[in-house]
Amino acid sequence: MPLFPQAPNAVVMIRPHHFCPNEETKQDNSFQSTEPVDKQKVKSLAFDQVTIAGKLLEAEGVMVHTFEDHGEDTPDSVFPNNWFSTHTGGQIAIYPMYAKNRRKERRSDIIELLKKLYRVQVVFDYSGLEYDDIYLEGTGAMVLDHIERIAYAASSKRSDSHILERFCAHFNFEPMVFDAKNKAGISVYHTNVVMCIGSDYVLAGFEMMTNAKRRNEIIQRFENAGKRIIYLSEQQINSFCGNALELQGSSGRILALSVTAYNALTNNQISLLEETVKLVPLDVSAIELAGGSVRCMLAGIHLSRR
Repeated sequence: MPLFPQAPNAVVMIRPHHFCPNEETKQDNSFQSTEPVDKQKVKSLAFDQVTIAGKLLEAEGVMVHTFEDHGEDTPDSVFPNNWFSTHTGGQIAIYPMYAKNRRKERRSDIIELLKKLYRVQVVFDYSGLEYDDIYLEGTGAMVLDHIERIAYAASSKRSDSHILERFCAHFNFEPMVFDAKNKAGISVYHTNVVMCIGSDYVLAGFEMMTNAKRRNEIIQRFENAGKRIIYLSEQQINSFCGNALELQGSSGRILALSVTAYNALTNNQISLLEETVKLVPLDVSAIELAGGSVRCMLAGIHLSRR
């Protein structure tokens, strides 16, 4: 078991050569920009931002496995955490994706590299459930508390409760499902935009959880686990403050988040976080046009090295 099971010290990142906001996902992703974009400019900027973000994480001592994506029909490939996840005990999960063009993001070369460098015992492949219109988009649909073994999931068409139960049975998690909506009544498309769980803290948009009883139950769980709770407003959620990931660097734990998110946090929230982690803001403004941020870009590696 790693020193901090919540904070992996290695990640997979995808550097896209043809990034653009995905037309197939904008219907249910309210975080996605609806403004017309200069596709050539955004494509170039996204490539550079992923490159720089990877280097900044490496400078903190995080192992970054970068894969290139030259495909022109995989606009969201920069978000690999949706199609696979890794787990202690040598386990990998591969997930069914809601948008048809996102299914093309799954790559055997990434899984093979993980098998080569890390100890992998079993791969659970749930992707065939797409044919039954059943979806669970990885650690976008679920935010996993690796210490307390709880899988938090906001209800949406991208997080089917039946496959969530199956995942939890296979990987030894307890499912905790809740409804989360914005002020306009639109359901949150992915759990990881409203919640970030660190080793000893949690950032979440609790006010967006519509069922008061379930909200209080979740807060109680975090309090019982001794986690410091940082309440995020809906405005902060829209600035991707919940879409961050704790990692283990060479000098301690860091919280990778976007510059957008960092600028939306209050001075008090920053001070509270800096008591336990170093904040590492990454400029991914081009990527955020697609409705995801830093957390979505990082597939954490919870496997043991060979």
